[in-house]
Amino acid sequence: MANNKYLIGFVGTLALALTGCGQGGSRDSIRAVGSSTVYPFAKQVAESFARSNPDYKSPLIESTGTGGGIQLFCQGIGAETPDMANASRRMKATEYDKCQAAGVTDIIELQVGLDGIAFASAQGGIVLNLSPKTVYEALAANPYGREQTAETWADVDPSLPAEPILVYGPPSTSGTRDALKELVLEVGCDTDPAMEALKDEDKDRHQQICTEVRSDGAYVDQGEQDNLIVQKIESNPRSVGVFGFSYLDENSDKVQGLPMSGVDPTYDNISNFSYPGARPLYVYVKKAHMRAIPGLDLYLQEWIRSWSLGGPLASIGMVASPADAMAANERKVNEQLTLTREELSGEAPVETAAAE
Repeated sequence: MANNKYLIGFVGTLALALTGCGQGGSRDSIRAVGSSTVYPFAKQVAESFARSNPDYKSPLIESTGTGGGIQLFCQGIGAETPDMANASRRMKATEYDKCQAAGVTDIIELQVGLDGIAFASAQGGIVLNLSPKTVYEALAANPYGREQTAETWADVDPSLPAEPILVYGPPSTSGTRDALKELVLEVGCDTDPAMEALKDEDKDRHQQICTEVRSDGAYVDQGEQDNLIVQKIESNPRSVGVFGFSYLDENSDKVQGLPMSGVDPTYDNISNFSYPGARPLYVYVKKAHMRAIPGLDLYLQEWIRSWSLGGPLASIGMVASPADAMAANERKVNEQLTLTREELSGEAPVETAAAE
């Protein structure tokens, strides 16, 4: 049985190589799926790749949300599956395990830059000095395990305006939603000592209380299109939107960033992580596809040329990673270093170049 398993894997990889190179007529262009936040950056890199490599087809970039993209990515190897997954949060250990079980055993993880979860309102609209605590108490389905009764921002914090709580944000499949939970909601929830203690006593209950968002209309899921959130808050100056910093930067003539714990969502504040909502952005690549899909290696080199400080991605809102992180990720591309579960689990990182 074990020998058959390895034989099937080998045949599948060989079939991928043939179809990827056009001999099987299945696919001869790069396909990436995933985060709506990373989408405009991946498109920019794809356009640069197409200009630099006219003999290759332009990569197909799809905005499916981080969770949906990783799910597609982890379905297996082969030309019918994506080569890359764009993500606005790190792959989860459970997702890594699903990849491994489906034969996606060698994954290259790249931190391509930084972003921030921006809270914003229309230019001239509502002004709020938020904190993880106030956001949690305003948006949690059951704050600290109690009934949600807040209807206005003043109900949460008397120093805030007595305006109805109305927040347009990302859906549950979005990496931005995951980052909102981890970087803002859970942090706000854990300001309560009982919730901090619950984290060790009952992890699942803690997750439910601290990250479940209310569904009574105060938080409105706007799908994977962040530009739609911009349109919504622009048309209602009393509302608040949640999206990546790049969309705030791109639409600075229409919307204004709201401070978090007194820190504005700016390029500099995200790059030095003084802004509470700062987060890394990722791209995941199947090593098995590197030789099989024409131009995939060159497309990754285009990412390297694009992600620098002052580079083309910075010009459309991406915050460049620190220099040492850029160097480490360039090495991952050049040496095709693959991700280990220990890295995702928080244990000592181990970089490996899987055997050819």
